[in-house]
Amino acid sequence: MSPSRSLLSVCSLALSFLTAASPSSAQLVSTGLSVTFNDVYYFISPYSAGRLEDPSTSVSLTKVPSVFGFKPVTVVQDAVARSDLSALFANWTAIDDVFQPAFSQAVFLAGVSCISKRATADGVSSLVLPLNNTGIPSGPYFLETATGSLYPVYRLYEDFAGSFTESLLQKPGGDFEILSAQIPGSASLTVGVPSRLYYTKTAAKPLAGIRIGVKDIYQLAGTKGSNGNRAWYNLYPVNNETGTAIQRLVDAGAQIVGLQKPSQFANGETATADWCINSLEVDYHSPFNPRGDGYQDPSSSSSGAGTSIASYDWLDIAIGSDTGGSIRGPAGSQGIFGNRPSHDLVSLDHVMPLSTALDTAGFLVRDPLIWDVANSVLYEEKYTSLATVKPNYPKTVYTLGFPTSAGNSAANAMLLNFLNALTQFVGGTATPLNLANEWATSNAGGPTLTQLLNITYATLISKEQVALVREPFYRDYAAVHDGRLPFVDPAPIARWAFGDSLPASALDQAIQNKTLFMDWFNAKFLVPVSDPTQCSSGLMLYVANTGSGNSLRNRYISAPTPPFGFSSGRISVLAEVPDHVLPIGQVASKSSVTNHDEYFPVAVDIMAAKGCDGLLVKLAQDLVNAGIIAIPEVGATITGGDILMKRRAEAMGIEHVRYVG
Repeated sequence: MSPSRSLLSVCSLALSFLTAASPSSAQLVSTGLSVTFNDVYYFISPYSAGRLEDPSTSVSLTKVPSVFGFKPVTVVQDAVARSDLSALFANWTAIDDVFQPAFSQAVFLAGVSCISKRATADGVSSLVLPLNNTGIPSGPYFLETATGSLYPVYRLYEDFAGSFTESLLQKPGGDFEILSAQIPGSASLTVGVPSRLYYTKTAAKPLAGIRIGVKDIYQLAGTKGSNGNRAWYNLYPVNNETGTAIQRLVDAGAQIVGLQKPSQFANGETATADWCINSLEVDYHSPFNPRGDGYQDPSSSSSGAGTSIASYDWLDIAIGSDTGGSIRGPAGSQGIFGNRPSHDLVSLDHVMPLSTALDTAGFLVRDPLIWDVANSVLYEEKYTSLATVKPNYPKTVYTLGFPTSAGNSAANAMLLNFLNALTQFVGGTATPLNLANEWATSNAGGPTLTQLLNITYATLISKEQVALVREPFYRDYAAVHDGRLPFVDPAPIARWAFGDSLPASALDQAIQNKTLFMDWFNAKFLVPVSDPTQCSSGLMLYVANTGSGNSLRNRYISAPTPPFGFSSGRISVLAEVPDHVLPIGQVASKSSVTNHDEYFPVAVDIMAAKGCDGLLVKLAQDLVNAGIIAIPEVGATITGGDILMKRRAEAMGIEHVRYVG
């Protein structure tokens, strides 16, 4: 055989190997594409919303800008006259942060049969083309000119508050993948939100298009969870199932945009100085509370949920969990609405437990109307909405620890004014209550309330989480890492150690103590009423936040200890009644960070009888409508305004820092 024939044979053999190997050894998968359009960052979804039946129409789009064969276009399925497109797009721009008039350079309009030109929003000259696919929702898209496929558009935002652990893309089938996009930002994630125009609310999908952040203790199919711990995130594989709570939201049309930071294993932690221990700053940096000077502790464990709702107008709802105050604390600190629901309203399968006897799922929101809809979806038949009903509000209003006079305190004056307005609104009277004295009267000769409940909460969360979370986690980690232990923050370590110090019988005793208090409290104070328009025999108020501005995160504090003691915030935890936070205003306080007066939220908690969750949400709505409280805005104050950290030098004509020397 000649050398040339031999070489040809070798080359042919090599080619056959390459050809055979290619299909199985090389996988090329699109994860989407990031672009800027008129200086706005967008993400082009890798999942097509549909295909134009006649892709040849794209030949007419030669003057529309293109990137890698994708062109921005708009789909209009509504029966709209060409002359009305300008008004339609002006409305879209007002209600949707994703759409901008530049998308209307090419408009695929249902009901037209020929191509024409027309001036539309902001003087944009639009090419109007026939739309031959009725299954694609109205809104902005990127058209792949080679195939005629239309891809949904997501607007990209910087998570400057550090609220998220991962940003997500919700796939058409309902499961999730990580959003593969990044825009400029300082140590922050990028979150993408889909156009609101794609979604239409219906009876079956009342949350259609509502954007939701999810506390990173809920498992979502296609994602890895962390529970606030890096070792956990890296140890376990991708989840293959979404739990009941989140699946109900998805089925109702909600758009999940990301997982949000909890304190580690949902234990209460405090943001403290530097990168130190005893805070949500070891494995994951604590989110930033935007209110006031921007350096207040955001509270925990639903820290990311609270900071995101107070920071981002592009996010509608955050779902958190409340075992001992993990929703109510962030709600009060950020001056937003939040609820610890009646216990056991929704299954918490595929959710990391702290205590099955105490864990609940609830929301942090700015809008009490959305709050009611979300509750109806999450809790289903266990929630009674009073949206279309005029309640017969309870006339008895108990107060716990409320100020008796305003003195020189603006916060005290605000609290008393709210209490007065509330009692007038419901037509009732305020009754100050000392729960410890009431207990002593009812249980003469027995243990005091503090003696009964001092370690009850600490026992329940430590004994159960040790068994349900720590032990399997330690076992699995040791199997992979040659017997080693994983890193865990000091707060859960301290709580778990307390649980280890107790006998096995302590858990049963804690349940007995909880039940004893619950039965007494629910029979004496917040008694269920058969009339659904009243539901509860009374309301009970205590102070959530006084706007002092002294919860700075630049403090060094002592090492964590188990959460001993009993307080007003533990009542709903042990009695299983709903406890909702209402922001009532804000007061000025001198900040040691800015050396200026800044504004910090003032908030109250309101409780009602078990099962009366809908009554409290309706009360929030009615108080807003009556002008007694206001819907909080995002920003440095609850009435809006730039977050101090986000103010930009260019606005003052400062171009760059000038170094001298």
